[in-house]
Amino acid sequence: MRPVIGILLGYQYSKEDRAILTMNESLRRTIQKAGGYVLPIAPVQDVNYIDTKSSDFLPLSDSEKDIVEYSLDLCDGIIFPGGVKFTPYDRYVLERVIERKIPVLGICLGMQMMSCFNGDVSLVRNDNDFHMQSDFSTLKHKVKLKEGSKLANIFDSLEIEVNSFHNYHCISGGEYIVSGYSEDCLIEAIEFDGDVFNIGVQWHPEISYDFDANSKILIDYFIKEASR
Repeated sequence: MRPVIGILLGYQYSKEDRAILTMNESLRRTIQKAGGYVLPIAPVQDVNYIDTKSSDFLPLSDSEKDIVEYSLDLCDGIIFPGGVKFTPYDRYVLERVIERKIPVLGICLGMQMMSCFNGDVSLVRNDNDFHMQSDFSTLKHKVKLKEGSKLANIFDSLEIEVNSFHNYHCISGGEYIVSGYSEDCLIEAIEFDGDVFNIGVQWHPEISYDFDANSKILIDYFIKEASR
């Protein structure tokens, strides 16, 4: 049986200037290659998610929370993907995922959301070009991993090469343990304490899955944990 991997949809505008929900094709294809079944998860509130300010979101109603619970009932694992914006809804879903002990992988913006899901948003703009390279054909910089961390054990190494692409970075792990830093000391990986796979990475393993051994190791490990 393939594990069901719920992927939260991102918020964007179409060329026709209509608000739309999206999923990157590289993520869909990679999860299917790795043996997972992709389940898109849409937001539940009747608002324009991309235009509404975080402070203007109302708390989820009981019926909206029921939809979240129904979605999570179907999932063996959850991915919070990269994108342009996260909202209180995404943070609520993460809160429930943690409480329900569902394996989680956060990627790029997903990791940033995880780092501040239960507190103040602590993101600042980058000033180093190698974090904003959109060419994913090669690996661009190194990440040093914390000794004894889950990621160091998964990779069996304290240093890997990645390609990050992000205009902002988080300055704290929040309730997460910071387990990886870039060469210029930006946070590149976080993980939640406990036995359940709950890891966020700033890089994009779904894009480099086909040519980078470590990207494949991470995605395959997540799929294996979701299959338990």
